[in-house]
Amino acid sequence: MAENKTQVTGMSVDEFLAAVEHPVRHRDGLRLQQLMREITGEEPEMWGPTIVGFGRYHYKYESGREGDAPAVGFSPRKASLSLYGLLYGPEAAELLPRLGKHKTGAGCLYVNKLEDVDEAVLAELIRTGYRHVTTFLHTP
Repeated sequence: MAENKTQVTGMSVDEFLAAVEHPVRHRDGLRLQQLMREITGEEPEMWGPTIVGFGRYHYKYESGREGDAPAVGFSPRKASLSLYGLLYGPEAAELLPRLGKHKTGAGCLYVNKLEDVDEAVLAELIRTGYRHVTTFLHTP
């Protein structure tokens, strides 16, 4: 049975975000941390070396692969902000056209900078994604 290699590391989220060199990614990372904490009521945790996650859920595929993952999260990568868990809820398809400039792929939402998107729509994507994962998927 294969396991997920991205796990909670215990690293400091504050230290990770403080070390983000790109000034826009740094600023946006701090804002996403605040927004996701407020919406989910969860404290942030580092998943692997680069993902800030909020809440957890356990998944198991028919293939036998299983593991834990953050309910929602983000990573301030060099190319863009990668947002996780926001596309899971059925409301995502309706909300994405109203979000603003973004890309999607492999279950992720990619945003160049937060000023390119409508923060109210982003907040609703976070809310609905988190609710979907924590309500309809098994959580530990």
